[in-house]
Amino acid sequence: MNTLDRDPADTRVIVGVSGGVDSSVAALRLVEAGYRVEALFMFNWSDDEAGRCQAADDFDDAAAVCDALDIPLHRADFSREYKARVFRYFLDSYAAGRTPNPDVLCNREIKFDAFMHHADRLGADLIATGHYARIDRSDHRDNNRTRLLRGLDPNKDQSYFLSAVPIEALARTLFPLGGIDKNEVRAIARRAGLPVHNKPDSTGVCFIGERDFEGFLRAYLSGRAGPVRVSGGALDGSVIAEHAGLIYYTIGQRRGLGLGGVAGAAEGPWYVVDKDLDSDTLWVSQDAAHPALEQTELVAGAPHWLIEPPAGALRCAAQVRYRQTAIDCEVASLPDGGVHVVFERPPRAIAPGQYVVFYDGDHCLGSAEIQAAGRDATAATAFFDSLHA
Repeated sequence: MNTLDRDPADTRVIVGVSGGVDSSVAALRLVEAGYRVEALFMFNWSDDEAGRCQAADDFDDAAAVCDALDIPLHRADFSREYKARVFRYFLDSYAAGRTPNPDVLCNREIKFDAFMHHADRLGADLIATGHYARIDRSDHRDNNRTRLLRGLDPNKDQSYFLSAVPIEALARTLFPLGGIDKNEVRAIARRAGLPVHNKPDSTGVCFIGERDFEGFLRAYLSGRAGPVRVSGGALDGSVIAEHAGLIYYTIGQRRGLGLGGVAGAAEGPWYVVDKDLDSDTLWVSQDAAHPALEQTELVAGAPHWLIEPPAGALRCAAQVRYRQTAIDCEVASLPDGGVHVVFERPPRAIAPGQYVVFYDGDHCLGSAEIQAAGRDATAATAFFDSLHA
């Protein structure tokens, strides 16, 4: 008998708990549904300059929740796997001028790989997490019929971050929060008297938390100073400042540039429009619709499909950042195994290192890591160079 066909009372589910309200309510809903629920807390990051790892406080919260739910709590240290398989790539990407998305990698490499294998050793039939996403199993006997869907709460949908997870792992996963919104999650936690019902949501990069991002990067990477040049307008090509390192900036960024009061420039925000690693130049503009921020094409690496790989060009929608609106596009394969994506209208600030995630309505079809805006890397460079010819 397939595990998903079994009585919940005969099905052991290992739920990943973080000490936050989302995973706590996910565990609660599984208990209420009659599953044999056990919890697993993951230590993914061990360094903390304050002397006490934040994860230790989160573990205490997770333990209090599990005690309230009367379910066993296990813990596992995946910090070595995290640093080797996620953090190393994160640093290498920044050093190469890209803007990586460690949350996508963490899901693929840790939560739905290392975590799942550890849960198997604990005797799990299924795993569960507090992600806001849904799984459709119209025919769960065939993994190819398992579909990853957006969570119903558009403000919390996390299918973007799950788009690189193997479909075989998703087929064995429950998402108890996928059909409700965050307000209801809080209300459920409050009604149940869970001790974390009013705990603030975590923000920022998963292992950095509330720390200063640039300061965190400086502890691991040394940025090279270089000129800040203006792209377009009366000051086109002018050097208006010096930056501390291209690794601290991303395409489309407007905060933290420190460019107020530039002589000859209008009052208003500045935007990062390009990073030239060869000359260590940071290009900026006051034009919110600068052509470099409004491109309609991109090239990405080999895609990870959650569907049967398309035989030809695929018409779908795609988004290039979390919480952006998906835009209709056409996806075509390239000879090197990557994909070329053409949008009907430009998404905002395509950034190498982020992921382009493909959708058909609510159905997440897969994803690929963005290599460059433009038809290919050469065309992307030529496109920007043409702006200053």
